[in-house]
Amino acid sequence: MWDAICNLLKTVLAAIEGFCGDWGLAIIILTIIIRLLLIPLMTRSTEASAHMQVLQPKLKEIQTKYADDPVRQRDEMQKLYTENKFNPLGGCLPILLQMPIFFALFTVTREVGEEAHFYGILPSLQYSASKAFSEWGIAGGWVYVLLVVVFGVLTLIPMLMNLKNMEGEQRSQSLIMGVMMAIMMLWVGWGLPSGVLLYYDTSALWQVVQQKLVTQRVMDRAKAEAQAKLDKQPVEVEVVRKEHKPRPKKKAKA
Repeated sequence: MWDAICNLLKTVLAAIEGFCGDWGLAIIILTIIIRLLLIPLMTRSTEASAHMQVLQPKLKEIQTKYADDPVRQRDEMQKLYTENKFNPLGGCLPILLQMPIFFALFTVTREVGEEAHFYGILPSLQYSASKAFSEWGIAGGWVYVLLVVVFGVLTLIPMLMNLKNMEGEQRSQSLIMGVMMAIMMLWVGWGLPSGVLLYYDTSALWQVVQQKLVTQRVMDRAKAEAQAKLDKQPVEVEVVRKEHKPRPKKKAKA
């Protein structure tokens, strides 16, 4: 199965390379095609994220109210999801679909040969920043290092753009997580083949532009719709019955 995915990806890339004449450009074109195909799923993912933000206060209320009853807490959260037609995993699908391509590209870049390049800007798509820097020094390896830096920065930017949709503790946690993720990507990217980084950087740049021009509008519309739907739901009032205590009997007068 895995070999079939790698062979398919290699065949598609070879066909695009035969058309454009460059392996690096072929990776960029493939990335754009994939991102175009993912637009409907990305829209649904954005809507799911917007719904999650609207439901967050209710979820926290349920977590606090049933903190001592995990089963009831889970049931109430599931009930809230069902009433609002929300799937917590809906936002993960675009990322999951891209994961096989990302890892398959890692294998393919090692098979296409060192002669595969990106218009001389990247002399070899097989080389990582680590290998290029150790063999060619700063003079020949700086562009590979730059690709890694862009890798980290483009990981952080979408997270920073999402901060304006968050408040308080959630905002602080997301900021810390974003910085930590960017640092981790710098470490991971140092050893990745530049062909893989080229795919990721192109995809991440598309994400930033899409988020700036389209995603925020979809987010605002979806949040408004989810809030309106939530406001129409009946308010549940929990009635607590007081225990009836019998009145003390009056003593009979002598």
